[in-house]
Amino acid sequence: MRLNGKRVFITGAGGGIGRATAEKCAAEGAAVICADLHATTAEATAAAIRAAGGRAVTVIGNLTQQEACTAMFAEGAGAFGGIDVIFNNAGICLGDDSGPVETPLDAWDATIAANLTSVFLCCKAGIPHLQAAGGGVIINNASIVALVGSAYPQIAYTAAKGGVLSMTRELAIMYARKNIRAVAICPGPTATPLVQAFMADDEAWSLRRRYLPMGRLAQPAEIANLVAFLASDEASFITGSTYTVDGGVTAAYVIDDT
Repeated sequence: MRLNGKRVFITGAGGGIGRATAEKCAAEGAAVICADLHATTAEATAAAIRAAGGRAVTVIGNLTQQEACTAMFAEGAGAFGGIDVIFNNAGICLGDDSGPVETPLDAWDATIAANLTSVFLCCKAGIPHLQAAGGGVIINNASIVALVGSAYPQIAYTAAKGGVLSMTRELAIMYARKNIRAVAICPGPTATPLVQAFMADDEAWSLRRRYLPMGRLAQPAEIANLVAFLASDEASFITGSTYTVDGGVTAAYVIDDT
């Protein structure tokens, strides 16, 4: 029960890493605010938590819009009397996000908005609630593509996730003496619905599988375990750090023999 008494706001809680983290935090004693664009999936997560004896509510809206974001945090804080932890997890990866020449401007704009601007807006709306609670934790979900280049280009996604890392470091320094910690995680390929849909193409999976030292994708629960630790008081002296959880992908020296 390392999160007993904590109130955790999780974006993209309707599935994948977001849902796994919501369930993990609830199991560790937290009250969970399941934020998502889609009411059906968010409520499914919250219902599963309540069925297991936990506490959870849903807040629905578009995190790329400032007014909606502000309203979602106010609603979430009202449900449990405040917010102690923010996990900025929501994001998208579009099929037409490729190299700078090929990627349409609207795909760039949508990707930056969903993966970077939304984190900024959640911090803008959420930090006052952390301050009102006397401090807290911001955990931002980046990606290993923020650390290394990819042979399979996703220029907008990579740029957005790199921005998330820089923003996290800035937040950590700004609030280090105000009892607010900020950390980032960089997952490798994870078995989320988005990735699994892509990997349904056997050729795509076979091309990438040889670059995975452990030979498999991460499970969302394996990412959630890290988030729960970082959200807890056990991580009280950790801020400004980036945690890579990728099964060794970024540690590997790879030669493309195609």
